[in-house]
Amino acid sequence: MTKDVLSGTVNNSSDSAGLKKRKRKRSKKTHQEEPQVQPPQPQQNDLAQDKKRVNKKLKFEEEETDVVVSESPIEREQPESGHIQELNNSHTHKKTDTHKHKHKHLEEVEHEHKHEHQHEHKHEHKHKQKHKPKVVKFTEKEEEDDEDDFSNKFTFNTTKQLTERANELLQIRKQLPIYKHHDKILSCINSNQVTIVIGETGSGKSTQIPQFLMNESMKMIGVTQPRRVAAASLAARVSEEHGCKLGQDVGYQVRFTNMTSNKTKLKYLTDGMLLREIMLDNKLTKYSIIILDEAHERTILTDLIMGFLKSLLLSGERPDLKVVIMSATLNAELFSKFFNNAPVLFIEGKMYPVSQYYLDDDSSDIVDTMIRTIIQVNLSEPEGGDILCFLAGQEEIDNCVKVLQDIAPQLPKQAPLIVPLPLYAALSPNQQSKIFESLPKHQRKVILATNIAETSITVSGVKYVIDSGLRKVKVWKHNLGLSTLLTTPISQASAKQRAGRAGRESAGKVFRLYSEPVFSTLPQQQESEIKRNDIILPVLTLKKLGIDDLLNWTWLEYPGQDSILNALNSLYTLGALNDQGKVTSLGYKMSILPLTPQLSVVLLTAVELGVVSEVIDIVSCLSVDNLVLNVTEEARDEINFKRRNYCPLGIQYGDLISMYEFFNNFQKLSPGEAKEWCHEMMFSYKGFKNVIRVKNQLKEYMYTTIKQDDSLTNDQKDMELSKLKAQFEKEDEEDGVTEGINIPNILKSFLKGYITNTAVGMPDRSFRTFNTGQLISIHPSSTLFGKANIDAIMYIEYVYTMKSYARNCSIIELAWLQEIAPNIISKININE
Repeated sequence: MTKDVLSGTVNNSSDSAGLKKRKRKRSKKTHQEEPQVQPPQPQQNDLAQDKKRVNKKLKFEEEETDVVVSESPIEREQPESGHIQELNNSHTHKKTDTHKHKHKHLEEVEHEHKHEHQHEHKHEHKHKQKHKPKVVKFTEKEEEDDEDDFSNKFTFNTTKQLTERANELLQIRKQLPIYKHHDKILSCINSNQVTIVIGETGSGKSTQIPQFLMNESMKMIGVTQPRRVAAASLAARVSEEHGCKLGQDVGYQVRFTNMTSNKTKLKYLTDGMLLREIMLDNKLTKYSIIILDEAHERTILTDLIMGFLKSLLLSGERPDLKVVIMSATLNAELFSKFFNNAPVLFIEGKMYPVSQYYLDDDSSDIVDTMIRTIIQVNLSEPEGGDILCFLAGQEEIDNCVKVLQDIAPQLPKQAPLIVPLPLYAALSPNQQSKIFESLPKHQRKVILATNIAETSITVSGVKYVIDSGLRKVKVWKHNLGLSTLLTTPISQASAKQRAGRAGRESAGKVFRLYSEPVFSTLPQQQESEIKRNDIILPVLTLKKLGIDDLLNWTWLEYPGQDSILNALNSLYTLGALNDQGKVTSLGYKMSILPLTPQLSVVLLTAVELGVVSEVIDIVSCLSVDNLVLNVTEEARDEINFKRRNYCPLGIQYGDLISMYEFFNNFQKLSPGEAKEWCHEMMFSYKGFKNVIRVKNQLKEYMYTTIKQDDSLTNDQKDMELSKLKAQFEKEDEEDGVTEGINIPNILKSFLKGYITNTAVGMPDRSFRTFNTGQLISIHPSSTLFGKANIDAIMYIEYVYTMKSYARNCSIIELAWLQEIAPNIISKININE
């Protein structure tokens, strides 16, 4: 096979071996280990103390060898510029250092337009107040702007404006290493039904390859992304480059948001949405090309889609369908072998040298260490460049942002003013887009992100990376029969990806908040999701597609017999499968709803029990991330006391009913009153606005479950639709009324979906789970915390810190267990 390589210009001018070691004093501050780290919260009168704390320095040791972090772990000989390489699995390659053109090149997901007049207006008031300390806060410009799309980020509306903008971006696109090899890439993809593309960050694969194929495709092109944020932002960028409004020729579809039209030719969508389309049309007849992007993340849904696509191609039913697998790291051998030795294209990105620094000892308080490192880097690197920080999750990010907002105005004026910006999936697009906006001179963006910033989103201007070495992953606990989020170390591949973010536009530096010996103990690659998560949804999907031999199906990576059997058992318990292992009518409806199987069962059971109007409110609240904001331990009692005044029924029955009461109270208030109330109660105003939108879309899905139920006759469908409509109309008539709701039926609906998440009360106010006998306690954030004489509870979430906690708890009666699942108690001996 012809050997060609797509490369950028080689840059050997920087030599990190000559850099001096950074000599910084080691902080002697002791850290108290707690289940969830809470950083010191600066008070108005304690800023001097905060300044003293952050002035303590960390000692970083620079790696002795000459290091250049490359986004791809492929080792290769230095190629000549402008050379493409088509690889077989047997080839090996040496690393090269690459750099970008002097001209600004395309960021895969960057919003080039800058609303300068908005920035001037935003900061004008601050500059006028010369006698007052400057405070930088992360605030949303307009609370009403809660649309979950990026369409409002662009000011190019007329055809002329769109064309001018596209021509402007075309000059930037031409600087990409991938652009000049347009013909070679198309030739390879057109010549093979499956093509594997390994593309370094900066190569432009996510934005350019789909556009290359638009003129070649007679039907729609689908590009999957593991995250909603990436799908939306990529579509927004590509629509600009293509010269169209978002939602026309280029659009996106994610959970609860569809920005497409009948004219859409290129659609970015989450892997979950493509899987839903597969269930409705298992031949994918409206697509001519499917591109699976970010395949290296190995999500369960991406693996499942690969297995389905392989089966579809082998069947011969879609000889015209092209499949492109794109990855940022070297998973080429695995993917190529799976698709019968499909050809591999390697696309080089543009990378500058990145110097690596390690702590000489591990940190026990990662939030405090991160804050002090940010201050150090800001003071010691005054020449410019933004800072990208990787933390495990939202709680750690929010804590860091709050502390930095408070102390930034009090730091030495010779250093740039720190502007902390959070970045995680739960943020609205309006909040996420702030990381792309430019700042006035002498201000520095400090972006605090989860691993979403490793590959899915690229931010221009980042020169320094601070890596906590941690991430949060969902892990299935077989002994508990449920999933929980755990903070775990990252892999070496992820560490390299994170470090590479600092070398996009110039030589950069990465500060790792762990020691070098720890790095060598990290796994080479992250474990795939299918090996550590439950596979209930994939198994239901395969069952619905008529695949019964799950053990011998075309799995990209076999999940294990135990995982498959556990999933089948869970689906049987939920009522999605019958005694013969066939999908029931309930199972078909579950597969239509864009919810977890458990919440789908809850909603469908609520229809039967006549409480769907109330349950859909609660399910919508549970479907919106971070609706109830985190409260510090110091303020927890005060906030909980305030909240209890608005949930009298919740105090008696638990958190699900409390959620219903909170939402109803929100709907009674005017927008101004609602914002003030949410601020006082530590709720998300935007979150509640999104609950309303999710609720309206779930209603439409509920009607769809009846319309697509082939087991019903047309008359039966009309009857079911009328029954459902009557329940929703009843809700409209009784809007805001909570006194007459049928609480037992509401809780029974949830019990149907979460029958395994139940526990019986013990004399010491702890609980023992029914299914495993595991000891568990009610979380302090629950309205039931400290309540005595509870016979049994049901919980939605399981959290483990120093001990096991149940969150979103509700009181249930033991008799309900016999009614909902009569076999569950007979199988359990709670005294074991």
